[in-house]
Amino acid sequence: MGEQIPTIRSDASDEAMLAALDEFGAVMIDEFLSREALDALNRDVDRLMESERDLERDFPNEAIAGFFGDAVRHVTGVAGKSKAFNDHVLCHPRYLSICDRVLLPNCADYQLNIAHVMERCPGSEAQFLHRDEWVWKRLPKLSGEVQLASLIALNEFTPENGGTLVVPGSHRWEEGRYPEPHEAVAVGMPAGSAVVYLGSTFHAGGSNVTNDVVRRGIHVSYSLGWLRTEENN
Repeated sequence: MGEQIPTIRSDASDEAMLAALDEFGAVMIDEFLSREALDALNRDVDRLMESERDLERDFPNEAIAGFFGDAVRHVTGVAGKSKAFNDHVLCHPRYLSICDRVLLPNCADYQLNIAHVMERCPGSEAQFLHRDEWVWKRLPKLSGEVQLASLIALNEFTPENGGTLVVPGSHRWEEGRYPEPHEAVAVGMPAGSAVVYLGSTFHAGGSNVTNDVVRRGIHVSYSLGWLRTEENN
């Protein structure tokens, strides 16, 4: 396995957060959400997931189908469906302070790109390692970042239940270099923590090899204000 990404407390300085992102391309923030916020968000997600349990989904192509898989439950457009998300996550002070530093050099303002929940159930396979900025594949290379992304653990993440895979330092790689499996590390973290990473950092959802543990996380990302978002918010 590759080099581990650093863990920083939620009350750490912006400079410490930015230094970790600059060096590793990702940072794990402990206690990102309070217990009250975590409980409220999980109550909303419990309700939203009820409509997903017996749903047969039709993916637009095989690549997207493989990315999500049959053992993953998925709720999109959370910003329009969860009051708890809007109250506790959408304008989280930590998100805003990092976005100000990472994204504002390339735009007048940034925007919510996507907010969706994924439950990786037992048997779900790992995603292919990718960069989130590939959404804008034909965008000319800029001097800075086009996206800041994150995954908030709504229950405990472990290497066994599908904890997020991150390739430290891959945000600095030249175009065309693709990671080897041993370069990815599984991010384990307690519920309420978050891994924040740059759009240029290679990562993936891990495989869930447990028998009965569902890994629940909410993926949130922000992009430059002049880009087309993945979701209509």
